[in-house]
Amino acid sequence: MIRFTLAIAAFFATSTLVTASDDLVGYYYPEITSEENFDRLIRDEDNSSKSVRVDFVNQITNAQLDSPESPRFVFFAKGNDASTLILTALDDDVLSTLYRARAIMAQLTVSVRQNGFYQQEELQDVVTFYDLLQLMHFEELLITDGETWTHRVNFKR
Repeated sequence: MIRFTLAIAAFFATSTLVTASDDLVGYYYPEITSEENFDRLIRDEDNSSKSVRVDFVNQITNAQLDSPESPRFVFFAKGNDASTLILTALDDDVLSTLYRARAIMAQLTVSVRQNGFYQQEELQDVVTFYDLLQLMHFEELLITDGETWTHRVNFKR
């Protein structure tokens, strides 16, 4: 009986620690409500780094701020290695559903496919925004409406 009680206590202690270890939940986004794994690897590059990921986010942010339209969503990187990319809606409509979030991902794919590197490598017909994030060694993408839901995409290498 004592072993059983200790096992139950260890289970609850561990599950509490796992939940509490994500200090970004409740501050940057609500609890994760759904997730998926992305494991396609179009090329295994080892030359990505924190500075590459931070520069990528800075370029997106600068492009949004240079646009005459106000941004409707924002990207930012978190974690010690900037390996978590967070996409947060800035209004109630743009990411009101996961389907609308997927439409934003499809739109971002168009800009990725126009990149000269992917055209040179003849990947412009297959590469997606997720492939780009995978190449830059992001570990996860968190997409949130900023209010009620968060979807996690885990990048598996």
